[in-house]
Amino acid sequence: MSTSAIVVMIIGMLIIWGGLGASIAYAVSKSRAAKRAA
Repeated sequence: MSTSAIVVMIIGMLIIWGGLGASIAYAVSKSRAAKRAA
C-alpha cells in the first residue's frame, strides 16, 4: 500500500462517517421537533 492510497482511504472514511453523523443528527433533531409540536 502506498501512502497516497492510505490517505485516500482515510479521507473516504471521514466523508462516509461525516455523512452518517449528519443524517443521524438530522433525524434526532427532526424527532425532537416533532415531540415539541405534539
